[in-house]
Amino acid sequence: MAPAFTQTSAAARKHDPRIGQVIDALNQAKTIRETALSPDGKWIAWNVAGRGGSGIQIAPLDHPEAAKRMTACEGGGANSTTRGQESNVVFSPDSKQVAFFSDCTSDHKMAVFLADPSGASAPHQLAALNGFAKEMVWLPDGKRLSFLYVEGATRPSGALAAEKLPSGVIGVEGLEVQRVAVVDAGSGELRQVTPATLHVFEFDWSPDSTKLAFVAAEPPGENNWWVAKLYTQALQGDPKEVLDPPTVAGPLHGLQIAVPRWSQDGQQIAFIGGLMSDQGSTGGDIYVIPATGGEPKDVTPDRAGSPSWFFWLDDHQMGISEIKNGAAHLFAYDITNHQDSTEYNLTVPGSVSGGGLMGSVSVSNTNDVALIRSSFDSPPEVWAGELMNLKQVTHVNDGVKPDWGKAESVEWENEGFHVQGWLLLPAHYAPAKKYPLIVEVHGGPSAAVTPRWPGVGYGPVPFSALDYFVLMPNPRGSYGEGEKFTQANRKDFGYGDLRDILKGVDAVEKKYPIDDARVGLTGWSYGGFMTMFAVTQTDRFKAAVAGAGISNWQSY
Repeated sequence: MAPAFTQTSAAARKHDPRIGQVIDALNQAKTIRETALSPDGKWIAWNVAGRGGSGIQIAPLDHPEAAKRMTACEGGGANSTTRGQESNVVFSPDSKQVAFFSDCTSDHKMAVFLADPSGASAPHQLAALNGFAKEMVWLPDGKRLSFLYVEGATRPSGALAAEKLPSGVIGVEGLEVQRVAVVDAGSGELRQVTPATLHVFEFDWSPDSTKLAFVAAEPPGENNWWVAKLYTQALQGDPKEVLDPPTVAGPLHGLQIAVPRWSQDGQQIAFIGGLMSDQGSTGGDIYVIPATGGEPKDVTPDRAGSPSWFFWLDDHQMGISEIKNGAAHLFAYDITNHQDSTEYNLTVPGSVSGGGLMGSVSVSNTNDVALIRSSFDSPPEVWAGELMNLKQVTHVNDGVKPDWGKAESVEWENEGFHVQGWLLLPAHYAPAKKYPLIVEVHGGPSAAVTPRWPGVGYGPVPFSALDYFVLMPNPRGSYGEGEKFTQANRKDFGYGDLRDILKGVDAVEKKYPIDDARVGLTGWSYGGFMTMFAVTQTDRFKAAVAGAGISNWQSY
């Protein structure tokens, strides 16, 4: 048997030279990690990742071509050749200082640095850190900085990061708890202000800088985000529970909460509530609750979209970023009459991000915005300006073109639901030929496929370069069609959502020359589960590759 097995394996590994070419092409595009506008709208910063580190660039918004490198690494400034991990650029409320994290320190540990955005003086270290930090912000008073901090961390926080080997009592000892830390912008004094008994996921400061609102759960945070509560806390006080979703009545009962935000008068706290998967994959309706506690009110009821991030424009208007019909939608919204603005309303056929929370953008006091934008056709670049007149700021990926085929949005109806997905045509598509089809199911299920430039790694897009059709559906359970759609596969996991996917395959086969004998299925996480489940329900798929999926509910 051994010689026969060896010969079969060798035949199966027949080399396709196109694969190396596709991987080389994916490596050409640079990743832009974040972008930020100064509050006065005069400065813009962005962070380009590369091999060996990352590079922060800063420029006048009206002259982005004059960008200079800002770094704490040896040599400093634009001429420094030293690379390190530098991130989380944030401008002070008066726009006169910029802060960032850098590991260009004597012990190569992360520290907080301050700099002058004009580059008149070199960055200086404000506070040394001993652990993992992220999501840095200035307090509104401009006197202090704040961030999420895991002191003594051995890994980044979050359920998707590889954990250290357990020892002691599992779930009790050796826990790495994420807390809110505050650093004085003058003295550099650092202290953690939330208790070690709560793992904080997201937070916001009141307009007068005296109180926190935060979403947190008892440790271990990797397990308990799904039962997190909303708290407030005075800077010198103890946490007060404001909302516990499992105990509240109405549509929010038992759901997840994220993105807490104080109103400008400090009287209310808004947040996103919905059925969510991993922390950081945010979608749902926006609710408002009195800051002292009370009944939460849904201010975006019955939307045909999934808000993922927002900020208060004033006490009755919000700027919202949502996923709608598989695309990014940015708009102003009146929470009193539940109406979208006709003046500020932009749909981007792609993905947008500021580099922080999902769907976030950077906004100045002049209401200019900055964001990173990409699609299947266009690699990531920074865009900025007025929402309805955004201009491209960076050109780090000029000349990078897709090796894959044309993308189009496909839509179909199934069992009373409107379902949307994205289809990539073969790179060398000829209507007279028949082609194989790969169906890729996204993770989640509370997530969505929106057009974005692919990174290097396992994913569906490069198969289009190898002349496959690629269908990426957003079946029930996904974001983009409203909260009822997202919740539509509860207690029906795999059944209705599989029927949505199969109906999508039917819709694509009616339009394009697809060989039904060569239809494959793949996916990661929830997509891995769906792949394993689907082949027990239908013979439609002739090949299946499942990644990181649950195959046994009992053992998880």
